Amino acid sequence: MPTDAVLRELLVRHLETWLPGALHRARRATLALAYADGDAGSAEAALRVVARHVDRLRGRQLTVLVLADGTEELPARLGAVEAELPAGVAVHLVPGGPARLPVAVKAAGAAGAPLLSVVDDAAADPAVLTAAAVGKPADVLFATAAGTPARAALADAGFPLTTEVELVPADGAPARLLAFATGSDKSLEAFKEALWAVDGAAGVRYRDPAGRLLDVVEAPEPGPLRRELLAELARSGPRTVTELRRHALTATVYRSSDAVRALTGLLDAGEATRDPEHGRLGGDVVVSARGDGPAS
Repeated sequence: MPTDAVLRELLVRHLETWLPGALHRARRATLALAYADGDAGSAEAALRVVARHVDRLRGRQLTVLVLADGTEELPARLGAVEAELPAGVAVHLVPGGPARLPVAVKAAGAAGAPLLSVVDDAAADPAVLTAAAVGKPADVLFATAAGTPARAALADAGFPLTTEVELVPADGAPARLLAFATGSDKSLEAFKEALWAVDGAAGVRYRDPAGRLLDVVEAPEPGPLRRELLAELARSGPRTVTELRRHALTATVYRSSDAVRALTGLLDAGEATRDPEHGRLGGDVVVSARGDGPAS
């Protein structure tokens, strides 16, 4: 399925950023990959990323949990890559899928150290999502059926920052919801960069939370974001650039850098005003919709 290919590429791209940071921050880290359907493609790709970072693993311990069911070829596929990994990497194949994540994470001693979880499941099981939040820091990439209330479930699990997007296949296959949750602005920024670096020829478009369909390109069309930022200013009144960048990161499919470009366009077109009127468009600059006064 085209959505599987996108999810695999997103995991690889995000792991390339997460793994060096996690191993620099702490002496141990955990990568948990949980699949309801037993698809091992992403797990195998993830282990290959780990193999490319063997130089960073010296003196560090990385535990990789793969939770899946119904794939007889999985041990052989993962074992071939595992043979390339240093002794500091422990790979555990756990039968049972995402429902076993709470037990597996606890057994691995993942709490209190960097934890990246990938949960590919139709159910937003509170126990599973809460288990994914025990890391410090904790990131989770959650793929599920379109229409699942992922944002609320992830917030309830303890993740303060969440963004979501629907993956819409061009071939008419069912759309899937992809949510990313974290406690780190830097990690959220990295995921958004990965989101727009995905191969645009994969046969998938993005549907943002407002229902707009967008092509996957390096520089997405700015019009929808400009309209969304104007709507946010109308809803909430004047906001700082920092607040509007955060809104773009969490409430839209766009990056915070896209928000700056969109705000510049709104200001140049006279659809918004700023305080102070001149100078760099820094985070503390207050932006108002045309006709609104500056924040008090």
